[in-house]
Amino acid sequence: MTDNGEYFAEVSEKYRFEAISRENFPAVGDWVILTERINEGKATIHHLLPRFSKFSRKVAGNTTEEQIIATNINTVFIVQSLNQDFNPRRLERYLLMAWESGANPVVVLTKADLCDGIEKYKSSVETVAFGVPVHVVSVVNQTGLEEIMEYFETGKTVALLGSSGAGKSTLTNYLLGEEKQLTQEIHEGDGRGKHTTTYRELISLPNGGLIIDTPGMRELQLWEADSGLSESFKDIEELAKQCQFRNCSHHNEPNCAVKAAVQSGDLDEKRLQSYFKLQRELAYLERKNDKLAQVEEKYKWKK
Repeated sequence: MTDNGEYFAEVSEKYRFEAISRENFPAVGDWVILTERINEGKATIHHLLPRFSKFSRKVAGNTTEEQIIATNINTVFIVQSLNQDFNPRRLERYLLMAWESGANPVVVLTKADLCDGIEKYKSSVETVAFGVPVHVVSVVNQTGLEEIMEYFETGKTVALLGSSGAGKSTLTNYLLGEEKQLTQEIHEGDGRGKHTTTYRELISLPNGGLIIDTPGMRELQLWEADSGLSESFKDIEELAKQCQFRNCSHHNEPNCAVKAAVQSGDLDEKRLQSYFKLQRELAYLERKNDKLAQVEEKYKWKK
């Protein structure tokens, strides 16, 4: 995307040689310095400009490597539909990674026209998304949409993230005012739309804002999210300050404020177990990354 239109761009040979890992290559949302090859309708990328935010996950499978989903985003819309797609545990994971990205998370609950107990869902979100704006929308009934339009200011970028069929492409089409992103009818059996977006794309909106629509992610593994864990689980972190021992693990220690909150019903046991699970994932990833960093450092010096 340039002043002269869109180009198919590729990195220069020098750029490719100097890149150490996938993180060094351009991703959706990046701004770059390039040379236009107008006669070919292509461009050559020479330099990647600094990023101010980056939403990443671990690549799917057993490989310990970062996959950048989107960069230079101001706001992350975490999109969940008000049907079988709704999942508080998955939402916790998205929130953690959104906080870690450096962007501001916003929860968008779609397909309100298919739901009768909206307040119940919204209340469930608010118990895990402390201080995060929550918007309930329906493109069919045209409700709640004016509120989310406020995030799309000129020069600001919003990324839409969520599972397949959550309504991201439908929302993108509404914001564009045209049917740019393909969508399919909702399945009668489970209330879910079939996933149609197959690649990530930065799209310019008529008002000057930018939107990144992404394919649904079946697997969302963490990638370096220590600070995001504290931000996403503020309630548990605050309770932990009241434990008798500063290094309390909240398992078998005496006078544990976190376990006491579970027993009294003030803290959901499922939320605590989710916290433990994410902690374990991060600890495992940190060990793997330490080994990977050593290998990359050796490779860097060899070059």
